[in-house]
Amino acid sequence: MKAWRTGFYGAAAVYIGGKNRGCAQPNLTASWVKTVNSQGWKLVPLCVGAQPPCQKSANPEKMTATDATSLGATDAKDAVAKASALGMKPGSAIYLDMEPYDTTDKACNNAVLSYVRSFTKTLRGKAYRAGYYGFTSSSAKAVATATDKTDLPGNLWYALWDQQNTTTADWPWDPKAFTNHSRAHQYMVNSKESRGGYTIMVDRSAWDAPVAIVG
Repeated sequence: MKAWRTGFYGAAAVYIGGKNRGCAQPNLTASWVKTVNSQGWKLVPLCVGAQPPCQKSANPEKMTATDATSLGATDAKDAVAKASALGMKPGSAIYLDMEPYDTTDKACNNAVLSYVRSFTKTLRGKAYRAGYYGFTSSSAKAVATATDKTDLPGNLWYALWDQQNTTTADWPWDPKAFTNHSRAHQYMVNSKESRGGYTIMVDRSAWDAPVAIVG
């Protein structure tokens, strides 16, 4: 992290929890968070919570129409506990990661929105800010275009891999939506890059949204 602090990147996303998190994160500790924060890094906490019932990929946790609301609250409480344990204070944003699904499946989409609303409401009740990561073709679109905005996240991180480093030029929805520093854009993935002698594969995002508050 110290070697990569060259000026181009200023923040890194960290998967703090969720039953669908892809792998264990043994190096993600409060000490690590404190160290990289002192180096000037900002951190973006991500929670991979329950996924849509109509999603085709296998996941350890999927919501149903019946349990979406209760599961959203449970998962949000867990996300707050994990963020707090890492030294990420109230006022921090926590981003819920929702992978692609068929938004034309009304029952499935309704379940997702119920889960997201419950997750968001619970985060806010504990003084954390609600963010959401999703795809412009599905999960982000569902939130951005929902008619009922009640308890939906106030910060949207949209995945659109068009290699445009912007949060405005390719914004596909209402230009008045998610303004006031509430947007992020994942514009490139699987980019093999070297900084300070260390080569890794990274995803790039343009960022104009809240992050974790540390220290």
